[in-house]
Amino acid sequence: MRLTHILAAAVMGLFLAGCTTEEVVDSVDVDLKKVTSKTNYELSGKIVQKMQAMSMAKTSPIMLRIFKEEGALEVWKANTSNRFEKLREYKICAWSGKLGPKVKEGDRQAPEGYYPLAPGQLNPNSSYYLAINTGFPNQFDRANGRFGTNLMIHGACSSSGCYSMTDEQMQEIFALARDAFKGGQSTIQLQALPFRMTAENMARHRNSPHYDFWKNLKEGYDQFEITKRPPEFAICDRKYVFNKSVAGKMNPTGQCPALSTPPSMEMALASYNKKYDEDYAKALKKLDGLVWYEPSEAERKAVVAKQRAGRELAYAPTGTSLDAGKLMKVADLEKQEAHRAELEEAKKAIEIQTAALEKSTRNGKSVPIPQENPLPRPVAQIATAAPVPGQGGFWGNLFKKPAPVAAVQPASGPLLGEPQTASADTTGQSLASGPGAAARAGRETTAAVPVNVETRKVSVKPGHKGAQPTAVSQAAPVDQTTGAQVSAAGAHTAEGAQAAGEMPVPQALAEQQPEGKKKPFWKLW
Repeated sequence: MRLTHILAAAVMGLFLAGCTTEEVVDSVDVDLKKVTSKTNYELSGKIVQKMQAMSMAKTSPIMLRIFKEEGALEVWKANTSNRFEKLREYKICAWSGKLGPKVKEGDRQAPEGYYPLAPGQLNPNSSYYLAINTGFPNQFDRANGRFGTNLMIHGACSSSGCYSMTDEQMQEIFALARDAFKGGQSTIQLQALPFRMTAENMARHRNSPHYDFWKNLKEGYDQFEITKRPPEFAICDRKYVFNKSVAGKMNPTGQCPALSTPPSMEMALASYNKKYDEDYAKALKKLDGLVWYEPSEAERKAVVAKQRAGRELAYAPTGTSLDAGKLMKVADLEKQEAHRAELEEAKKAIEIQTAALEKSTRNGKSVPIPQENPLPRPVAQIATAAPVPGQGGFWGNLFKKPAPVAAVQPASGPLLGEPQTASADTTGQSLASGPGAAARAGRETTAAVPVNVETRKVSVKPGHKGAQPTAVSQAAPVDQTTGAQVSAAGAHTAEGAQAAGEMPVPQALAEQQPEGKKKPFWKLW
């Protein structure tokens, strides 16, 4: 019965299509400070009076229509003749992404298509003031492999795949939908479209990869423009079909059954399309050599950046594509797109490098520490004379002549200044032969016994050619096992160490007191 009414009004719609008032209402008569209940809010007297003037009942059906490009949301409401007229047009505060349908979760795209809204899709407890779930994905979206969740029309003016309004606008839209459901409307049709699908706009976007999809949406747009009633639609063969008589069952992914369009609708569409084709040809001539540059979300935000001043951080208007986009010559657009691709590649390269750095540093918590040099380091040890039993005490040591200091000896290797007659075999064991064997034995024994170090000064006679420090006397070390002194045959002097070039005289050794001189009494301390 409904389809019959649509067809009966189709021809009349052709003559009335251009008579709808295009008044844009950006402001609403809502004072949130006076709203005590969001769900029970009553529309202002001004909008109720407008309904009465347009022969609309307060609870008559409504339809929502969105145009992404110009950032507009329209509320159409049925009058007493069951034709829909535009009651409100709001400026969408924020929508994310670019023109084109939503394809997958996280792509920041707002959905495009035809969606029925049931009463259960109204959410009065939304974190974004109030919300209406779009119902994405519908059968068409699922048939085409598109998916995503929680795509809404809501308040707060912040979007990530949604259509976001101001809280005042959302309060009025919510109340209009609530009253329509109270009047018996089972579903409210949402038409989410990329732009007003006129001949000039279609020609301007003729190079878009979404053009075929938009042509399918345009079929429903055209029929609404003709009849001023929301078109009945179904899905088959992964496409929308509008106001069709169906002979069989519709399968969203299967082949369409036999479809037919009533003669009155065909006549109305023929007349409509004839005018459209003429206008499209004129638009192509006008746009010859020019293409439309579709701006990014960031470019749209830049146009309206000043609107955020003095607002909350969450308030993020995105502006319109019409304000941020432009017509360009084909060659200029190609250069700009090539430059944009280079910037994207550079950005990805930086992201890859950053990710690799974070991984190597364990997410920034620690930095790799250089490994220790695996090569062995020589260790120097000091050998000194062992204390003689029976001597010592405070008064005994006070007037005692300091003991000679032993030279610094390396932990291993041949004696400094000594002929290297001993060598190591393949197993690392030394061959005890040659005149230095006894000295090595004494040195190894001494090195194993750590004792205190006492120093003496070394004096150099001035004016003597080739003057060298006097030799440091070294007491014979004592074997801690037997108590016998070890032979000092292998002991070496500082001159020998310097001559061998293996070890300089240690600067840590104090100068020895010259022979024959005694310390004055006052220097005893």
